[in-house]
Amino acid sequence: MTIAAIEPKRRALGKGLDSLLPRVSAAPKPSAAETEGGKPREIPVDQIDRNPFQTRSQVNEEQLAELAASIVANGVVQPILVRPQANGRFQLIAGERRWRASKLAGKETVPAILRQVSDEQAMEITIVENLQRADLNPMEQARAFERLSREFHMTQEQIAVRTGKDRATVANFMRLLKLPTPVQARVELGDLSFGHARALLAFEHAEEVEKAAHRVVNLSLSVRQTEAYVQSLLHPERTAKKEPKPDPPVDPNVREVEERLQRALGLKVRIEDRKGRGKVIIEYARLEEFDTLLEQLAGQLAGE
Repeated sequence: MTIAAIEPKRRALGKGLDSLLPRVSAAPKPSAAETEGGKPREIPVDQIDRNPFQTRSQVNEEQLAELAASIVANGVVQPILVRPQANGRFQLIAGERRWRASKLAGKETVPAILRQVSDEQAMEITIVENLQRADLNPMEQARAFERLSREFHMTQEQIAVRTGKDRATVANFMRLLKLPTPVQARVELGDLSFGHARALLAFEHAEEVEKAAHRVVNLSLSVRQTEAYVQSLLHPERTAKKEPKPDPPVDPNVREVEERLQRALGLKVRIEDRKGRGKVIIEYARLEEFDTLLEQLAGQLAGE
């Protein structure tokens, strides 16, 4: 299927943070949090504890330093989200980078909005907030979905509804957890993309996956080449015995957009770009995937 190249837009996720952040209702002996009415208040940074449901395991220290410098110059533009704890302290819900950058900038307090939410709501908010603000790497996203499934007994369909993702996309990410630990680490570091990882899942044994992953990285194979390489090993009688050769260099910006589309759609996406002109090719293996793609594109057009 070929669709004219267009500027990709991030899909609106789920019901949004506002719907996941219920206002604090009236209760006996209202606390300071309950009398704020949702307005930001300054909270000491050393009275805030890290979010135990944080899905992001890696933080770019250089970008964190840049944010700290911005906070020194302009302050914290958007408040963080916290919830009060029984011991008088506060637990972070969303905004870890802003909180850490504020500490790095030497700030004694940080503007925060207080909410009374359950563990399940806090975890949902954390995942959705991260997805809306910056892409998690594929393994972080896979572990976040798996945690919702394991700790809160959600089905893939329920996870999809809560996070605004397609069920097939959720399933594809969760399948990444079947990869051997060393290969998961390569995906997390960016040595292997989501598309590479999906192709390697065709192998049944961990040794085969690790060996193939090592070769893919060493030869800098594209996703398409990786798929061909995997098939050549699984079905040698169907493929010509030729050594795969690296593709010509691809513009890093084009590759980034290509991988973002693959993560968003849960399908294989290839962009052919020639000096600003080209096409986007989206491949599907089943009619169900095609129907889902149409629904996603129709939703985007309806929202414009």
